[in-house]
Amino acid sequence: MSMENQTTVTEFILLGFSSEPQIQIFLFLVFLVIYLITLVGNIVIMVLIRADFHLHTPMYFFLFHLSFVDICYSSVTVPNMLMNFLADHKTISVNGCIAQMFFFFLLAGTEVFILSAMAYDRYAAICDPLHYVDAINKEIWVQLVSGAWITGFFYALINTVFALELHFCGPNQISHFCCELPPLLQLSCTDILTNQMVLLTSVVILGSSSFLFTLISYIQVISTILRIRSAEGRRKAFSTCSSHLIVVSLLYLTAFFQYTKPSSVSSVLLDEMFSVQYSILTPMLNPIIYSLKNKEVKTAVRNILGRFRFLNQC
Repeated sequence: MSMENQTTVTEFILLGFSSEPQIQIFLFLVFLVIYLITLVGNIVIMVLIRADFHLHTPMYFFLFHLSFVDICYSSVTVPNMLMNFLADHKTISVNGCIAQMFFFFLLAGTEVFILSAMAYDRYAAICDPLHYVDAINKEIWVQLVSGAWITGFFYALINTVFALELHFCGPNQISHFCCELPPLLQLSCTDILTNQMVLLTSVVILGSSSFLFTLISYIQVISTILRIRSAEGRRKAFSTCSSHLIVVSLLYLTAFFQYTKPSSVSSVLLDEMFSVQYSILTPMLNPIIYSLKNKEVKTAVRNILGRFRFLNQC
């Protein structure tokens, strides 16, 4: 059939997790709670970092931006998903779908490079503490975060530009809760080889470079920690980077497998589980992990609460 005789799709139907009304209400409540925890947790982290001058250090500068990215990252998909749980018609326009995909790529790319910047900060602090102030000065902080946003932007731009060339003529049902590129490509009536190659190349190059940078940094960090003679010294050194290691592992393992796995092992349930992990659960868990395992954050919370008690007494 020629392209002229094909009907152009103007909107997609997001099938989501289930069509059962009772299950959808339950899922709405679950993801609403997750989203609220994500917002509150990350906002609290950002307020603490701004309010406590003890946290005006490179690590917490990066953590501040990571929390901001996590709020945006979760907000790209979850509010629309919550509305769809309660809606009879779970539709999104083609342009809206492409826009959602762009911001998804932008924020995911920015997040992984902020995590790399945090790994470099831990490397400089533990492996070369004498030159730490010179290696991570305020100008470097800004450059690393700016570089993360610029890299994320180009990562999103290149995949979105090629996605705009796709033609959709039906079916228009996406077996997913949001607009990610892999399920979108399955609906295209035009050849998707170029899109697949661009996606795979960008994920491998950007993802691998960020992952290798983080991995090498932590190999050096762990090697340095193991050379510390006292057990207490090793414990303190490792406690400063264990939270970051957990966050990195959660994000990279699921996201990298999702975008590089062969189509033969793809399934709707598996795809949705991976997407929930890296786009919804990880932004919620980040502030929890950093606050529970970080003595400085706990101290900042106590200081802020102490100020409120003092003001109430006055």
